Amino acid sequence: MSDPKIEEIKKAKKEWEKVTYANAVSKHGERRDDFVTTSSVPVRPLHTPDDINDSDYMEKLNFPGQFPFTRGVQPTMHRGRLWTMRQFAGFGTAEETNQRYKYLLAHGETGLSVAFDFPTLYGRDSDDPLAEGEFGKCGVGISSLKDMETLFDGIPMKDVSTSMTINGPAPVVWAFYIAAAENQGASRGQITGTIQNDILKEYIAQKSWIFPPEPSMRLIVDTFEFGTKEVPRWNTISISGYHIREAGSTALQELAFTLADGLAYVDAAMERGLDLDQFAPRLSFFFNAHNDLFEEIGKYRAARRIWANEMKKRGAKKDRTMWLRFHTQTAGCSLTAQQPENNIVRTTIQGLASVLGGTQSLHTNSMDEALALPSEKAVKIALRTQQIIAEESGVVNTIDPLAGSYYVEYMTDWMEEGTYKYFDKIEALGGVLKAIDKGFFQQEIANAAFQYQKDIDSGERTIVGVNEYVDENENIDIPILKIDPEGEKIQFDRLRKIRSNRDQVKTDAALEALRKAAEGDENLMPYILDAVKKQATLGETCSALRDIFGEYEEPAVF
Repeated sequence: MSDPKIEEIKKAKKEWEKVTYANAVSKHGERRDDFVTTSSVPVRPLHTPDDINDSDYMEKLNFPGQFPFTRGVQPTMHRGRLWTMRQFAGFGTAEETNQRYKYLLAHGETGLSVAFDFPTLYGRDSDDPLAEGEFGKCGVGISSLKDMETLFDGIPMKDVSTSMTINGPAPVVWAFYIAAAENQGASRGQITGTIQNDILKEYIAQKSWIFPPEPSMRLIVDTFEFGTKEVPRWNTISISGYHIREAGSTALQELAFTLADGLAYVDAAMERGLDLDQFAPRLSFFFNAHNDLFEEIGKYRAARRIWANEMKKRGAKKDRTMWLRFHTQTAGCSLTAQQPENNIVRTTIQGLASVLGGTQSLHTNSMDEALALPSEKAVKIALRTQQIIAEESGVVNTIDPLAGSYYVEYMTDWMEEGTYKYFDKIEALGGVLKAIDKGFFQQEIANAAFQYQKDIDSGERTIVGVNEYVDENENIDIPILKIDPEGEKIQFDRLRKIRSNRDQVKTDAALEALRKAAEGDENLMPYILDAVKKQATLGETCSALRDIFGEYEEPAVF
């Protein structure tokens, strides 16, 4: 039975649209024919209570810290504890990146986030012939346990939470980290942090894979199992929508595809026999923050609600199992090389969306990242942006301050409904792995990216400083960070010394034991840890697994 008050509002709104609003439009017009979000979702001129009328709406919202966690996973949210300010950084040698980390920590950063170079991302040593010219260019080069020890020299690993953006070779890089921490005197129970470890989004978007999907999924479940037993405070995966969005997806596609990947990991772990309430509390997420403030906030709120409901369906008994905890990074694809100082404003809006959306951790991009690796000045401004939001804006003083906004609640519901429609499509294709094989995700993202760029090129979408408000006489005076070419020599020398000084018989035996274990069904993490402690390099350890698993080749589906 309809609510008489809601029916009255609907009637009044129709009258307002027909008379008051229509008269104003006929006299003065509007700035454009249609208003849309960053993801091209049409935006209505006005939202009222009838947009969110629902007999169980309070159940959909509830209170912060209560199922379905729409309003946040913690009862106090940022009143109790600010998000972790975790700036993504890495370049050149481990020594150079170590100095950047110390600089960031000295200026108020509260967690570390490691960016790796392309050879590391692909499981190759820095001196691999296929890695020529790529050392340290987009992140730090890490090829050995010694590199990891150097990276954290003078930084107490038992006290600092570290996130590592690594996927294909994630178990090996995590083994380096665990061994380095133990060599510092930390126990496995003390170290905290996250490995990204999200291979499905690599097949979908970022493309830095090594092994085929099935053995890759095995390795991920191995890390879940090992982490639950041995490294209980570590997040063994960061299920990432960030790279899906950076590849050109809409906000809805980012949300739906990321959650679909997450559910695929959960289902694979449960098939192994792992207890949902044991491993799921250590799953985390990683989302993008783009320019449309309300679209992004609706995305985050919908994500929590969907995940909580899906975990409950799978038998979760603990609240923490149903929590969707997430890190946010502002949108790299939104940054412009033109008028780069404008990127400070973009990043501020995006950071604000993350905080209002209830993030647990945040990286704000630097203004110069469309040009080069960020300079120290740019990094400090990006960190100060977070600190100003936290300390001066007042948005952290109350929990989920936008709850009840007709538009925000409508957008939250819209995101939820759209995500379940995508779930139905993925299921009809046979699940996430089958959908990847058929190119479904890739084509959806490609279509969205093409439309977005088309709108910019036609002028239908304004990008300040690019297709509007252009400064033809612009003189970009931004200091550019350059990688010291001597760093590559330092890295190559370190690798040569490692190989010449280690006990090669023990190293070879550890790698052979890893190969044999990979042929069976044992958990591979203990074997990987043993190999890296015996001074096996990243490339050697990944090659041992390649010998058994092979390499993935993307099918031609377009």
